[in-house]
Amino acid sequence: MITSKRRSVTNPVLAALLASVSLFLCGEASASLFDAGIPVGWTGTGNFGVSGANGDVSLAPSGGAQYGWVSTAGGKYYGGLASVVGSAANGYATNGSVLQSNLFTSNAGQNLHFAFNYVTSDGAGYADYAWARLLNASLNEVAVLFTARTTPSGDSVPGYGMPAIAATITPGTVVIAAGAPKWSPLGGYSGTCYDWGCGNSGWVTADYSIAVAGNYYLEFGVTNWKDRIYDSGLAFDSVTIGGKPIVEAVPEPASIALLGLGLVALGVGSRRKFA
Repeated sequence: MITSKRRSVTNPVLAALLASVSLFLCGEASASLFDAGIPVGWTGTGNFGVSGANGDVSLAPSGGAQYGWVSTAGGKYYGGLASVVGSAANGYATNGSVLQSNLFTSNAGQNLHFAFNYVTSDGAGYADYAWARLLNASLNEVAVLFTARTTPSGDSVPGYGMPAIAATITPGTVVIAAGAPKWSPLGGYSGTCYDWGCGNSGWVTADYSIAVAGNYYLEFGVTNWKDRIYDSGLAFDSVTIGGKPIVEAVPEPASIALLGLGLVALGVGSRRKFA
């Protein structure tokens, strides 16, 4: 029997499938998560979207062409931060916006990482705030990862008068870069400032080790406080779990098995073709 010479790629379909598997296993660069818009499976309430470098908000330090954001401008979420229910901070929350990732799977000890930048045109006695939370598959709060809040003096991150945060942030505390922030997601209040406390936090990174293996959502939110004017927003990017982007839910074991069978079938077909 005469056999063909060995080829580096025996089947173009097999090669394409292998490339897809490689991309799935390795993940795309974390900084490109929002380059094609809000990822499939992410859902929100209110005003949210993606943006390139815009006004006073640059791209995240890790790069990428766009970042995600939520804004109180035109916001239709009225829940505030669940873990401060009953306090003045939540009682005065008015309109805002939230965006939740798709459901993702994590092993115990895996690191959840992201970067954020809090931007506010409000100030003085109108302490708008933003947050990120980890939720379980039933949308119950597991941890408040970070908070940010308008304040005329002192630290804006973590937010004063807010729950303790569970993530490790870098830098550990942030005094807002004062000034009337120019950023289009603030709508008509871009470039304005109500009083002391306006500005932006600059990019801050957050890391959180997930304690228990399971399925989770990541939530970003922002809300006005006491009023619905002089808006605030939150930019975020570089979202990864275990170093891989949170883009779509991890396939069920059955799906992985079917993928393996497909690879085997293509491999057998290739060997028969060149025998």
